[in-house]
Amino acid sequence: MKTAFRFVVFMVSVFALFVFGFSWRDLQRGALPSGSTVRSLFGSAVSDQDATSPSEEFEQAFNRIKTDYYKTVESDKLTYAGMEGLMASLGDPHTMFLEPKQAQEFSSETRANFVGVGARLSPDPLGAKVMAVFDEGPARTAGMKNGDIITGVNGKSVVGRTINDIVSQIRGEEGTTVTLQILRNGSSKPITLSAKRARVVTPTVWDTKVLPGTKIGYFIVQSFSEPTAEQFDTEVAALEKQNIKGLIIDLRDNPGGLLETDRDMLSRFFEDKVVVKMKLRTEEDTARTFSGTKHNFNYPIAVLMNEETASAAEIFAGCLQDYQLATLVGTHSYGKASVQNVSNLVGGASAKITIARYFLPSGRDIGRKVDEDGQYIKGGLDPDVKATLNTDKTVTIGDPASDSQLAKAIEVVQKKIGS
Repeated sequence: MKTAFRFVVFMVSVFALFVFGFSWRDLQRGALPSGSTVRSLFGSAVSDQDATSPSEEFEQAFNRIKTDYYKTVESDKLTYAGMEGLMASLGDPHTMFLEPKQAQEFSSETRANFVGVGARLSPDPLGAKVMAVFDEGPARTAGMKNGDIITGVNGKSVVGRTINDIVSQIRGEEGTTVTLQILRNGSSKPITLSAKRARVVTPTVWDTKVLPGTKIGYFIVQSFSEPTAEQFDTEVAALEKQNIKGLIIDLRDNPGGLLETDRDMLSRFFEDKVVVKMKLRTEEDTARTFSGTKHNFNYPIAVLMNEETASAAEIFAGCLQDYQLATLVGTHSYGKASVQNVSNLVGGASAKITIARYFLPSGRDIGRKVDEDGQYIKGGLDPDVKATLNTDKTVTIGDPASDSQLAKAIEVVQKKIGS
């Protein structure tokens, strides 16, 4: 009997010590154990009515980390990590949380409006190569030229840096000055240029020209931002003044942009017709072109695309294909068949959330399908004429001598002109 009594006393003592140890930090603060602590000990013995909401559980975990973690953690860092995890849990790569700095950069890209020197750059082993100097911008005023290579910013070498890092160093507060070290063909020594940073509208339609030896106009549409439709009109008018007989629109590596800009640009090709059919959470909707801005494209058009042609760029190309207004040349597009809405959050952050799936006017679903390793299986737009980029030699995009996809597009348009 005494042995059984001692065993019961021992088990009660162990349980009491376990409870005390589990909730010791609560007692140190002069508080009773939390509801979650009690539930973890007693399980279903506690009423479900005492259950905390998801927001309360997040707050409890947040506060525990703030008070108990072995070193100080910034509140913003914890909050941003929590928001990123929330978005990532959906398994949708296009739904994401943007920290204030990222949100500001995304907004600037959407508006094609930023503070900088006004030049388009590309990676180079020696730093950053100047692909285009904007007509109206500090870089042009400072004497920068296409083909220059930026090797230093404010006296510091940028050799080996990523292009995003170099761009972030060049950008800054409006009215401040940035000093750039330049290598230029034909110059025996480096050149130093000083440019005063200013607000610049990025040309999203650029490299406009009549291709040598042809009557075919060509330009690159870099993205579908706020000023793109107006810039599109300007460049088309400039080419038509040169009596072009055909047009090639280059959408390669165009990540997309605004659906509203898409509608605006497609309204130059057809009026009051469906652009996309959208399937939202609880309803279906359509976006249509506007009336009154249709342009008379009385010549054949080819659209260049590749696997990085995505989103609004795919809608633009897909609509022209569906309505038989252009010939698609290149490789399959990315396959981003979803629409995102950006919501501003407190503190300057934002949430980019997928609100709908979209289908082209013909009803085609171009959604990308990948395997468990994320490798492409199918999806995207299929070109009317397949053409791969010849990488056996150095390729200069926009130069038919080395750009094999552009050469194929020229061939397609010339055949149509001949017919």
